[in-house]
Amino acid sequence: MSYLFAPPPPPTLPILDSDQVFPIRRAFCVGRNYAAHAAEMGNEVDREAPFYFLKSAHHVLFADGGEVPVPPRTENYQHEIELVAALDRGGTGIAVADALDHVLGYAVGLDMTRRDLQQDSKDKRRSWDTSKDFEYSGLCSVLCPPGKGARPDQGAITLHVNGALRQSGDLADQVWSLAEIIADLSTLYQLEAGDVIFTGTPSGVGPVVAGDALLGAIEGIGTLNVQLR
Repeated sequence: MSYLFAPPPPPTLPILDSDQVFPIRRAFCVGRNYAAHAAEMGNEVDREAPFYFLKSAHHVLFADGGEVPVPPRTENYQHEIELVAALDRGGTGIAVADALDHVLGYAVGLDMTRRDLQQDSKDKRRSWDTSKDFEYSGLCSVLCPPGKGARPDQGAITLHVNGALRQSGDLADQVWSLAEIIADLSTLYQLEAGDVIFTGTPSGVGPVVAGDALLGAIEGIGTLNVQLR
């Protein structure tokens, strides 16, 4: 048998100092993982369990130095700077102590959000798909392996828009550590090589429009420079 039409190329992310690329299988996103951001969105955080949503793999892409279109049907398009982890090993029932051994590398990420659609979905008790899972909604830098000095538990995380500081926090402020997130996800899913995890955003999220320049940075991991059009 043959394909009815040519399938799209698999989504990938580049790896620092490597001629290989990382094939993306799935994208998990952690909600409300910084208490200050949860508070600015009118929510409280408890330590019972992380909260997740998903993005389509083809909506996650390497965007550093590139132009990204603003999506249609939104009057409130917002930025969320995040640490992204890429797994090269999977499993179920992964122990917290072993979880970081499953990480190939880390990236600076942007979880772009149609906030007005998200609020409408919340008000109507509907899913967040149209507000979170759309083309160009998961923007990433090159993957930085742990051996290059990257670490997920501490370090400044910032976002500047047109040169002005919008978001500023520290990875140490995460409610759930990356190791805890991987361990918890492995009780819900059979994790696999190729899975990526967006780990949540600090406070300071806000609107952006076509023409804005976004510069995200995470200490020890890298930068993500995006121009909106």
